Amino acid sequence: MHIVLVGLPGSGKSTVARSLARRLQLASADSDQVIEQRLACSIRSYFDAHGEAAFRDVEEVVIDELTSNPSRLVLATGGGAVLRPANRRRLHERGTVIYLRASPEQLARRLRHDTKRPLLQVADPLKRLRDLYAERDPLYRECAHFVVDAHGTTLSMLVSRILMQLDMAPPAPPPPPVAPPQG
Repeated sequence: MHIVLVGLPGSGKSTVARSLARRLQLASADSDQVIEQRLACSIRSYFDAHGEAAFRDVEEVVIDELTSNPSRLVLATGGGAVLRPANRRRLHERGTVIYLRASPEQLARRLRHDTKRPLLQVADPLKRLRDLYAERDPLYRECAHFVVDAHGTTLSMLVSRILMQLDMAPPAPPPPPVAPPQG
């Protein structure tokens, strides 16, 4: 099963995914990077030109492809990947989902100079983060197998806490039996 990281923008998903993948000797992928490679432009440019709905369509296809990959990997998702029910279902069914939880206040301090994230290019980024948290926290929790506090620790300690959670996880249930062909 894949290991999938979800959480608000700036919660550390990409950085943690790379470090976790190194520790587990697995490949890592970042859905936002894959999307940008596929679109041949930044997510912010695509958002500006085509809108959020068009971006979410591309994101859904990319998440489906990445989670269908038979090789086990550590996947960092975009902060809004959980907005679509199909993504939440696929992530939960095809991976062990870790929600990197951080408060809007913590994220506002971390992202105060960010210019890449299109949803945070507003007059009051803290208010926007609070709104995103209110909307998305229940969705992250819905698809997560584990919630890990992503603030107030070093990267190494955070990765170690995630590895401990994974070690304590019960084994995945076997897939359902395949019905014999009708004939």
